[in-house]
Order: sequence, then structure tokens, then C-alpha cells
Amino acid sequence: MRPQPLALAILTIEPGCYSSQRLEAAARARGHDVQCLDTMVCSLHVQSGDLSVHHRGQCLPSFDAVIPRIGAAMTGHGCAVVHQFEAMGVPVLARAEAIMASRDKRRAHQLLASAGLPMPRTAFICVPQGPHDILDMMGSLPLVLKPIQSSQGEGVRLVRTIQALCEAIEAFGDQQADFLVQDFVEEAAGEDIRCLVVGGEVVAAMKRRAAPGEFRSNLHQGGTAEAIEITEAERQIARRAAETFGLSFAGVDLLRGRNGPLVLEVNSSPGLEGIERCTGQDLADLVVAEVERIAAIDSRPLGHRGAAA
Repeated sequence: MRPQPLALAILTIEPGCYSSQRLEAAARARGHDVQCLDTMVCSLHVQSGDLSVHHRGQCLPSFDAVIPRIGAAMTGHGCAVVHQFEAMGVPVLARAEAIMASRDKRRAHQLLASAGLPMPRTAFICVPQGPHDILDMMGSLPLVLKPIQSSQGEGVRLVRTIQALCEAIEAFGDQQADFLVQDFVEEAAGEDIRCLVVGGEVVAAMKRRAAPGEFRSNLHQGGTAEAIEITEAERQIARRAAETFGLSFAGVDLLRGRNGPLVLEVNSSPGLEGIERCTGQDLADLVVAEVERIAAIDSRPLGHRGAAA
């Protein structure tokens, strides 16, 4: 039995992108009213006892749930908008704190390590150090260096020699960029696994393979993808990783290490295009069903969840 229609909002600066369109279409197919909101032009009205969100100068009506699609470039303002909806009592698919934690590479790795989840050995560097200082801490080459603010594989370097490490340190120093240093998992052979978690379950998985001559498996870097059956250990680790961040919808990236799966990253706004196309699954429908579940947890009457808390 389908729930009664909901008033839903999708927060996105790209309403025409694949994921936003698929989520909007799936929500409408399930009988819901959907409005795509440009996160960039959302303004927040804040005063004692009166919280509201304005979009292009107009005060928004009440929503029964919000689906955040917050890109990395919009994390700060986007999370402020999500926080505002939360303060107004509106259920959200991903809480602002979870989005921010997943985007902060340092905090994300601290949470994963504290939860006892396996991951490549990792260090974070603020002031560029000499190569031998890094090697004393990490043990040996090869290593992967990533800018703290990078996404989709941009700016990531694989270093196999002392000379290459010196050049990478110099480059990050010139950019005044904090960076992450991580063991290169050679046995993964340029492949990783994206697990899509919805409602605490892995509902789809794909293996991404780096393009020839490339070590980054990101699809934006020319990688390819195929559907894959994952092991029970991989399934459990992906579920635990999403749960660690409090995310009921997440993309969890794993590497297959010689001693078992390793968590590489947890994505709080995973794209649907690659994984839907390579698995043939209607994953947008599952996401909207999860939104319905989250909205149903709030016992207040529909249409009355927008009042300030």
C-alpha cells in the first residue's frame, strides 16, 4: 500500500542532472508532489521562534521531507539550508552533520577508524614536510597523496619514488593545500567497488576499473564500471560505514586488499547514473521509498512539519 502523497523538495544546483531528474521522476511516479530548489538561491530567515527558508525571494511552503543533493562546492551553504529545514522539524534524507562529516576527509577517517572499520593507513599533513618525515610515518612507497578538498579524483597523485614524493610535496606547498597521504593498495589493481546503501542495506554494487595507464578508478577520470556481486564481508563493512555517519542513503567505496575489504570513502550524495546504468536497477525508486519511511517516522500531520521547532 502506497503512503499518502507527500510534498517533497530536492535541494540541488543541477536540477537537469541525471540523479536529480531520476529522483524527481521516481517521486512523481509514486504520487508525490516534488519541487526542485536551487540550493544557491535559498535564503534563511532566522529570528526567535520564526525560522523559514526563502527561494528566489519567496517564502517556501511546508514540506513533508527534503532530499539534499549537496555538491562538494556547496557544502557550507548547502548544509546551512539542510540545518534550517531540520530546525523547522522537516525530515531530511541526509542530516547536515552527516554530510559535513563525510566531506571532511580528516573527520571522516577519524570516524571510520574509531568505528574499527578497515581502511588504508592514512596520515594528514598541514605543513608540507620532507619526504623522509612522511616515510618515517608511513613506512614505504608507493603512496597516494590527495588534496583535502579534492573530489572525483582531482589532484590525486600516485608517487613511487622519493623524487616524485618531493615534487608532490612541493606542489601541495605551492598551493598552500593540506593533503592526505595514504598507502597505495597495489593488489587492488586500479579497481574499487561502489556499494549503494539505502535504508541500511546494500541494494546495488559496481566495480569501477581505471582507464589504461591511470590508477584512479573514478568514472569522471575515464574509468569504466560493471555490476558485481560482493562478498558478505564487503556487504557488512559497507553497511557499517554508512551507519557510522548516520546515513540511510550513501555510496561506500571499497578496495579489495590482500587481507580483506578496505573502506576508501563514504559519499553522502552518491550519483545514480553510473550504478543504475550498469546494474539495470531502478535505484531512484528505492531512494524515494526510503524518504517515505523517514517522513513516516514523524508523527505530526502531513503539511504541518514546517513549523519552527
